[in-house]
Amino acid sequence: MIQKIKGTIDVLPDETPLYRKIETVMREEAKNYGFGEIRTPTFENTELFERGVGDTTDVVQKEMYTFVDRDENRRISLRPEGTASVVRALIEHGCQSEPMPLKYYYLISCFRHEAPQAGRSREFFQFGAELFGADSPAADATMIALASSVFRRLGLSGITLHLNSIGCKNCRPNYRSALVSYFGSHREQLCDTCKTRLEKNPLRLLDCKSPICSEIAKGAPKTVDYLCEDCKKHFNTLTRLLDGMGIAYVVDPAIVRGLDYYTRTVFEFIADGIGAQSTVCGGGRYDGLVEELGGSPLPAIGFAMGLTRVILALRAQGIADPTPDVPRLYIAALGDEASVAASVITERLRRTGAFVECDLVGRSLKAQMKYANKIGADYTLILGDNELASRRAFLRDMKNSTQTEVDLDTFTLP
Repeated sequence: MIQKIKGTIDVLPDETPLYRKIETVMREEAKNYGFGEIRTPTFENTELFERGVGDTTDVVQKEMYTFVDRDENRRISLRPEGTASVVRALIEHGCQSEPMPLKYYYLISCFRHEAPQAGRSREFFQFGAELFGADSPAADATMIALASSVFRRLGLSGITLHLNSIGCKNCRPNYRSALVSYFGSHREQLCDTCKTRLEKNPLRLLDCKSPICSEIAKGAPKTVDYLCEDCKKHFNTLTRLLDGMGIAYVVDPAIVRGLDYYTRTVFEFIADGIGAQSTVCGGGRYDGLVEELGGSPLPAIGFAMGLTRVILALRAQGIADPTPDVPRLYIAALGDEASVAASVITERLRRTGAFVECDLVGRSLKAQMKYANKIGADYTLILGDNELASRRAFLRDMKNSTQTEVDLDTFTLP
């Protein structure tokens, strides 16, 4: 038997109502905050992610699905995240000439070759939002508020916002020197990957998942102690805005995010009770990325939210209760002529937008009625010779067991 590839998931029809519910909330909240939907290709030139995400990150070094295009002999990668593609599209289509800020959201699948576990798969689904053209703390607060509003609409509790600033190009060099000095004194204990990072990008050492490196990182210098005056002011204003909005947070110096493009504000929403993969949303400011990918300098901030992890959080709190799609009407037929009529009426009602079903597998009338009850149909209609002759039948309300006589040629559902 051919099975799905390791690290992928099937979402069956009894689960999709929950996905649709979550996606609807995400779309509606994005619209309320003024974001328009953008759709980008599933695969891009590998260079986009090497330059955008960062060639020293685990994502680029270890996790991307990369292959050679057979026609043009170029390297192509399945997208491991959404931001780089959105920035590429913004530059390619000249969106920088439009009035600022630009606000985009997306619902996409991403691909990373990671060890599968609860909350982590190799194909995963994300809701993301990106805001371009505003460098104010108010823009940061808006993005955090949008993510928070999704959790609030879904009824999730126990979601904690962890907040940090990792500085800008002015204060980052001093912090980098402090990190090199600190981790250099522990060089022999570091994993091989972190020994390389120590030379190329020491900030990544704070994000290593190795138990030994993680323990060493606990004593590392804190980013907030090396911020320049502008970054301090930016971060302090952001916390004041969040306080005013009633959005609780924890200042967490360990939050650095795993991608190279972040600057200043970084944040994660962390859920209780869903295991090791507890980050349900992460994001931050990336003011240099548009320029890095060939555009004019443009400040930006964004986030991505994992649908699978949101569902884990909903289930952990006992509120993942999707309402299944049930037919408004089931038409049960007795005999060949009645079966033809049932199909014709079913199609007529479907064209009005109603969810209607009839028998397709040759069940007996008794079995049809049992099936209608099993699938939770709101109404049933039985067709036989008498009903066909008179063009009249009884529409039965399955909830309160009442019946109404209807004209087969003209009736519509209540």
